[in-house]
Amino acid sequence: MLKIVLIDDDPISTFVTERLITKNIKVPHKIFKYQSASKALQDIYQIDPNYLFLDLNMPEMTGWDFLEEFKVENIQPEVYILSSSVDERDMMKAEKYTLVKKYLSKPLIKKYITNIFPDFAES
Repeated sequence: MLKIVLIDDDPISTFVTERLITKNIKVPHKIFKYQSASKALQDIYQIDPNYLFLDLNMPEMTGWDFLEEFKVENIQPEVYILSSSVDERDMMKAEKYTLVKKYLSKPLIKKYITNIFPDFAES
């Protein structure tokens, strides 16, 4: 079973992302949703996700803070930044994190899904 973590303080964005993934992924999967990056950080090691979608601009703990605190131990999810920021500096900063596979602009679209989940998505 695929395990997918969504970390975003915007419930509407999370809802849209979850719906798109659920509609287009044709294998058993479970989605874990967090509005708080610090809460997600507490649970992430027990979840051991295959994929993680991370917003950048959140109160309390930003996506950048999460990436700094997150320690890749026995888990190595594919991390995708999913942000409404189109700031070139954010995109360049994301490239410095080896853990981050790709920087994606919100909202998540079907094309992204088929690229991220090529073996599991409906084309």
